[in-house]
Amino acid sequence: MSETNSNSVNKEEISLFELNRRIKEKINQSFADAYWVRAEMSDVRTNVSGHCYLEFIEKSTDAGQTIAKARGAIWAKTFWMIKPYFEQETGQSFASGLKVLVNVTVEFHELYGYSLNVLDIDPAYTAGDMLRRRMEIIRRLQQEGVFNLNKELELPVLPTRIAVITSPTAAGYEDFVNQLDGNKNAYPFYLKLFPATMQGEKTEASIIASLDRIYQHIDCFDAVVIIRGGGATSDLNSFDSYLLAANCAQFPLPVITGIGHERDDTVLDLVAHTRMKTPTAVAEFLIGRMDWAAEEVSRLQQAVVSLSLNGVERSRSQLHLLVGKLPVIATHLINRHNTLLADRTNRLKRAITEKVMDANRYIQLTEQYITMASPEYIMKRGYSLTLKDGKIMKRATSFKQGDELVTRFVDGEVKSKVL
Repeated sequence: MSETNSNSVNKEEISLFELNRRIKEKINQSFADAYWVRAEMSDVRTNVSGHCYLEFIEKSTDAGQTIAKARGAIWAKTFWMIKPYFEQETGQSFASGLKVLVNVTVEFHELYGYSLNVLDIDPAYTAGDMLRRRMEIIRRLQQEGVFNLNKELELPVLPTRIAVITSPTAAGYEDFVNQLDGNKNAYPFYLKLFPATMQGEKTEASIIASLDRIYQHIDCFDAVVIIRGGGATSDLNSFDSYLLAANCAQFPLPVITGIGHERDDTVLDLVAHTRMKTPTAVAEFLIGRMDWAAEEVSRLQQAVVSLSLNGVERSRSQLHLLVGKLPVIATHLINRHNTLLADRTNRLKRAITEKVMDANRYIQLTEQYITMASPEYIMKRGYSLTLKDGKIMKRATSFKQGDELVTRFVDGEVKSKVL
């Protein structure tokens, strides 16, 4: 027992605060300089005093697991300067998920422990990383063969049935509707709103969900319009999304975007059928499409009228030409028919004459035959006729004794009796 107490007396005991103070001294001695550190921002938040607190993390390139983490702080005076500068240069909001290159000092506090104090930030690094990520998305879409699919769709000549994806409270949506409703030629447009979140982390999933709802009624629409009424350029990060771009690129209706910015196109703009700058510009595009169709109809109407007038004029000229030629044609036809009539009359006369002559020859022959066959002609040739009871007797067996006969000669008759 006494030995144990003796050992306890000889041990050096320090408090936790003292230990942390010594660690702080060592860190301050070893890490007195500022360092440029590559990391990803996470859990970014700002308190009422204007100080920004966040975490810096690093993930493995293969599995994407967090392999390092450190608390960070940007004091209000510094944050007030670097935040707008960063957002202006990168076009992105200062938020979680961005890879950054920050200039930091290493700090250790007895109570709060290890942290990094941010002194500066290099927006070029973040812009470069975002550009690399954007180019990776574009290359992936191209390799999958879907990048130009939506552009290859044919936009209807009269795109009047429009599915609109936007926030219902967006000023850009109201401008879009007013522009279409107030078009000077009163073209009818039929709009159906599919509400979606147009900024922040929920944008991607919200727009894809709206596309899915439109797909269920795809036969009811001619095109899909995705518009966003203004807002900060830093909110455009959500539209550089692989999933959103892939869904739009493969959507079976033409997609028209008007996200409300004039800087470089987002990936969504690049895969869309048609990209316009603003919702109002999208409305003007649709109205212009109708104007073009109306001009085509007017042009075709004028062409039909012109062709009809030309046809009537040609017919009138031909009629006048025929009227001038009609007397000559009529005289020619009359002469031709007269010639044909005279020829046919002569032929008829010859035919009738031949028929009459044939008939006369037939009558003459018939008369001659009758004459030669008459009893008078026969008796002149030395023949006689024997009659009994007024009937000509042809056979000797027809007589019997006592019959009274009459024999007729050419110059008279003789009566006799059979003995």
